[in-house]
Amino acid sequence: MLSTVTGLHLPPLNHNTDSHSPQTLTATHLLNSFASPSELKQLHAHLIKTNSPLTSLPPSRIAFVCSLNPSFSYARKLFQHLETPETEAWNSCLKAFAEGNDPIDAILLFNQLQSFCVSPDSFTLSFVLKACTRLLDVSKGRGIHGYVEKLGFQSNLFLMNMILNLYTLCGGERDARLVFDKMPQRDVVTWNIMITQLVKRGEIKGAYDLFSQMPGRSVRSWTLMISGFVQCGKPKEAIGLFLEMEEAGVRPNEVTVVAGLAACADLGDLDLGRRIHEYSNQSGFSRNVRVSNTLIEMYVKCGCLEDACKVFDGMKERTVVSWSAMIAGLAMHGQAEEALRLFSEMIEKGMDPNDVTFVGLLHACSHIGFVDQGREFFTSMTNDYGIVPKIEHYGCMVDLLSRAGLLQEAHEFIINMPIKPNSVVWGALLGGCKVHKNIELAEEATKHLSELDPLNDGYYVVLSNIYAEAQRWEDTARVRKLMRDRGVKKTPGWSSITLDGVVYEFVAGDETHPQAQEIVQMWEKLVEKMKLKGYVPNTSVVLLDIEEDQKEKFLYRHSEKLALIFGLINTEPGTPIRIMKNLRVCEDCHAAFKLISAIVDREIVVRDRNRFHCFKDGSCSCKDYW
Repeated sequence: MLSTVTGLHLPPLNHNTDSHSPQTLTATHLLNSFASPSELKQLHAHLIKTNSPLTSLPPSRIAFVCSLNPSFSYARKLFQHLETPETEAWNSCLKAFAEGNDPIDAILLFNQLQSFCVSPDSFTLSFVLKACTRLLDVSKGRGIHGYVEKLGFQSNLFLMNMILNLYTLCGGERDARLVFDKMPQRDVVTWNIMITQLVKRGEIKGAYDLFSQMPGRSVRSWTLMISGFVQCGKPKEAIGLFLEMEEAGVRPNEVTVVAGLAACADLGDLDLGRRIHEYSNQSGFSRNVRVSNTLIEMYVKCGCLEDACKVFDGMKERTVVSWSAMIAGLAMHGQAEEALRLFSEMIEKGMDPNDVTFVGLLHACSHIGFVDQGREFFTSMTNDYGIVPKIEHYGCMVDLLSRAGLLQEAHEFIINMPIKPNSVVWGALLGGCKVHKNIELAEEATKHLSELDPLNDGYYVVLSNIYAEAQRWEDTARVRKLMRDRGVKKTPGWSSITLDGVVYEFVAGDETHPQAQEIVQMWEKLVEKMKLKGYVPNTSVVLLDIEEDQKEKFLYRHSEKLALIFGLINTEPGTPIRIMKNLRVCEDCHAAFKLISAIVDREIVVRDRNRFHCFKDGSCSCKDYW
């Protein structure tokens, strides 16, 4: 043992000693493994006694065992005898502390070095800065920044980038900007640090301004901006940047692929999504679970449930995110029974669900009217899995009960919630009131919504429409006036369709499209065929006090109808039509699309605000429950 080193009869460590003898090997081991100052002193004494050279002692080991205790000065004296670069020895110790479990030790050691006037070099400062960054200690970091300035290391780009990064991580935006502006030189890392900070704060315009000024960009630079646009709800800009990145000849990495797929999911750009999928497979990214999970989400949101299932089935490794994404996707597409079956399979395979899994399950039950199963899942998540319901789960339950017509139960459920209901919860009740024409509870829900989300036009519109359906035109006018007085503007309904990578948008009543005349002519032909199959325009959804013929004309110009006809005109027979809509699809459009799917023998997929409707052979995947 090291503690008995002076009791060992070790030979002198000189060139005349047999390097393979047991004693020499033991001595060598001891020289590299002493673990305390007392053991070092015993070994030091042995070297003197046996006339062995002190240079046998490893300086980095001396520094490490003497760094944070009273033997610090003893180590310094040893370094003088060893004629070794003292700073270099302490740096090795600082590096170990900065990268270890207790980075605070690096700062404590640096303080000790300062009190003994040990001159720091650029490596010293970099290791202490690393410790400050891991601890998010901006106060000590400022002190190190002062040393950098004092010692003339401003031209050391690596150090300046570390300082810049520390300020951005600790929320020192002003300090970071001052450092950035004063830096005598910058590299791509410098720019990326600043862009990362702005993206995290949601300042996407500022981030893009910096990105545009960069003299050179790395794949990380592109990925930061693409991800930033996705996070800020700007998928169109994200996709534009992804395409620009391709043109610049920069190959996306796995993180870029995830960001690009997320943008495609939000925008419904299936063509680009498929192309990214193909690139991902060619690049060997298919083994990346996060890439596969995002692929599932992309195909689900683009209305390609079968492709999502193929990705899921082909995964060799699945996480709870994979299962939850697939369950949610099945729910959105009206495949409630399959979603519940998949959940059972998930449990059988030993995968524990999380709170997101139960959101998907409750949505599945809500979209098909499985009230009893929904109640069971809501109870099970706490009793069986210890998951405390969040506001999303309460919202799902209110939606489930409200859609099923159990409005009083839904209202009591809200009143008895252990957390304060938000606008989504009251909005779910309001939606049920519209479906089941309950004016009293609709007024109650709107009273709360006007306080929680006073500028959301959707709630006013729903209440106005409920009054209009009941032909209470004075109340309808009163709600519309209230919207004007509060400066709330109605969100116009729009629908989009993507053809050959180009997104075409239509708004309700749009007559300015270059193919407007063709669209009207084809619609009139379809209406004739639809009426032969029993179609009667549902003018009750036009909640305006106007003549019946005017209501029909208004009805025929709903944005999803315009997008559908445009798609039929500009695609080959048999090609599926995929439409995205920002609002809930109306009853008349739903009935019309069912008939049109059979007349033109096309699959028509509509993604509205709440779910997917897949129209095929005269029926819809929602089974007319939405």
